[in-house]
Amino acid sequence: MRKYLPTLSELVDRLSIVQLKEVFIPEHKDEYAQEIADIVHDIQAHIDENGSEITAETIRAIVVLSQMNLHIWHNESNYRKGIKDGNNLELTHGLNGIRNTAKNRIQEVVGGRKDYKIDCLAAEFKDWEISW
Repeated sequence: MRKYLPTLSELVDRLSIVQLKEVFIPEHKDEYAQEIADIVHDIQAHIDENGSEITAETIRAIVVLSQMNLHIWHNESNYRKGIKDGNNLELTHGLNGIRNTAKNRIQEVVGGRKDYKIDCLAAEFKDWEISW
């Protein structure tokens, strides 16, 4: 019996990332589609086993999580391509903190482990703050 299973928020986070990969890395679309199917299966199993009640706030946290993952994807992708204009790794770091907060909000509804290392945004990125 496994002792350290991914939480629902970790599964949703991974689903968001793999969905981006399926779109942005088309040469591996089939592999990502299979991983998506596996993650969706595990999400449904988690919901069925734990009787999780997904709320509107949970859905909002999932949307925020997905949006942060997309922006982080674009920012890091451009940085790796050498495109420095508009890319700020400090912003990516702050967005990762928002991402972790969104995951914690999901966990508040369904229960389970949370990530307590939540970095705050630098003052110049206050427009990115979420109105939880």
